[in-house]
Amino acid sequence: MRAYSADLRQRVLADCDAGMSCRDAAAKYSVSPAWVRRLKQRRRETGSTAPTPQRHGSPPKWAPHAERIALSVREAPDATLEEHRRRLGLDLGISTLWRAIDALGLTVKKKRRGPPSRTGPTSPGRGGGGARRCRGWTPAGWCSWTRPGPART
Repeated sequence: MRAYSADLRQRVLADCDAGMSCRDAAAKYSVSPAWVRRLKQRRRETGSTAPTPQRHGSPPKWAPHAERIALSVREAPDATLEEHRRRLGLDLGISTLWRAIDALGLTVKKKRRGPPSRTGPTSPGRGGGGARRCRGWTPAGWCSWTRPGPART
């Protein structure tokens, strides 16, 4: 969500300075009364009415090592995450290293997909399993798929 404009902030504060209550000013400008109170409090404490910069948390632990991680993956794309961690000598968890590689837009694969198994299927097919059913609830014997057809002659 974006911050409210400076113009709106000035109009709300002007109405509050003219004697309008926070609740009435909030209703007039379609904002929350809590936002009006916080805006007044911020102006009183800091003298500023500008929006505060958004904080998105601390940078990830792997950020200082991004170039080294990318270089390691490019040099050995088939190495496992544990091998990359040992090569780099980093004190990062496997999941942290994986998030770093994903955020850098890199991939780590041991080998390409092989041919299908000759001994049997390795995953279920795309079609639904089980018996065919009529739409909705239909008692047994009432569906054309379960009702016996006419006798053969």
